[in-house]
Amino acid sequence: MPSRVSPTDKIRAEIDALFGSGRDLAEVLEDVARLGARLIMQTAVEAEVDEFLGRARYQRRVEVPEARAGPHNGFCPTTVKTTAGPVTLDRPKLHGIDEAFCSRLFGTGVSKTNALETLVIAGFVRGLSVRDVEASLADALGPQAALSKSTVSRVCQAIRDEFDTWRVRRLDEVVCDYLFLDASHFAMHPGARPEPILAAWGITTAGEPVLIGLEVAANEGNDAWDDFLDALTGRGLRPPLLVISDGAAGLVGGIERKLPRSLRQRCLIHRCRNLLAKTPKHAQAEVKAAYWAMFDIPADVGPGEKAEALVQQRIRAFAASYNTAFPAAVRCLLQDHQALTVYLRFPHEHWARIRHSNFIERTFGETRRRTKVIGRLPTEASCVSLVWAVLDRASRGWRGFNITATGTRLLQDLRRQLLDPPTPMRRHARNIHQPAADAA
Repeated sequence: MPSRVSPTDKIRAEIDALFGSGRDLAEVLEDVARLGARLIMQTAVEAEVDEFLGRARYQRRVEVPEARAGPHNGFCPTTVKTTAGPVTLDRPKLHGIDEAFCSRLFGTGVSKTNALETLVIAGFVRGLSVRDVEASLADALGPQAALSKSTVSRVCQAIRDEFDTWRVRRLDEVVCDYLFLDASHFAMHPGARPEPILAAWGITTAGEPVLIGLEVAANEGNDAWDDFLDALTGRGLRPPLLVISDGAAGLVGGIERKLPRSLRQRCLIHRCRNLLAKTPKHAQAEVKAAYWAMFDIPADVGPGEKAEALVQQRIRAFAASYNTAFPAAVRCLLQDHQALTVYLRFPHEHWARIRHSNFIERTFGETRRRTKVIGRLPTEASCVSLVWAVLDRASRGWRGFNITATGTRLLQDLRRQLLDPPTPMRRHARNIHQPAADAA
């Protein structure tokens, strides 16, 4: 590429080349995200220099008499530290200027950016809408900062096409030991309250994490969860051994109606939050410590009824101890308390992960943090596409489970008991044919 081509045009050309490379979409989007962040910051620096000089890079001063003296003098590579990692920019060099140039976005030395970090996040979120991308960048940096319409359109359409394919795929080959269900609320319609996106993810029999389903719903009631679970089973998802969820009534009811053969574990972290919400602030640290101490199982107690009975006994002792001081908190704990200890029937090495649904909540939280930059996502389709893109990317980094011989045998036994019980043998009727002697 000619040396006189600006760094921003070079980055745009790299993005266009990625979409014509024939590589896997997931890899392409990863590279586009990095190049997009670099393009936004590179354009910002160049736009600031043009504004400082009062003329464009190749515009002659005689054409703009009021422009500042001092020609462009090439570029020097500079690394900018962002939360997404280091980004290398080509910072314009100026020669013979009568006033030192200081970037408003980066400061005197380009070493770290905070202002553009928010801009990059906003661009990523609004990247699911062509008009919103252009508006976001143009408002902040001027019209020259926007990606070309064709590139933005291809990015947006590629994400939507990939999501549309993913959401209707067959699930016959997905066999989960553990299924996690949760919802998170996002603002996606003007003048309306945030609405939930229902999510399902699991751990397969091979110990691998898998994102299973996402769907927008008007609420978290019975009908919404029933429809969501019906759609998953209709595409071939088999019942898991254990379903982990919070205590939302619609969700619990949906699990019991649509997955009646699966066991249900109530998220311990959600229950702890419920408990502390009914405890005075001065006593919360004490109650929290006592709550988690109930689930501290001695090393010599293995999975099964003994472990469950031990914790249920501790729950009763906790209730007796705090009932007088904090009766509301105790009532909260005792509600559905049997579902707090179901995880203890499963392999010990899985306990720390299957007793709560917190690891996807962190990803949901990151998604909500990004959407706060713009307040509301442009459309419902943009919202669910964004959530999918974030969760799909994050799920590749989720840790799976260690599969041991002892754990495998335990899971197989549970599967036979819950999901594949042996068919009772029919007893043959005796004396169907009477012996000849009796007939005589």
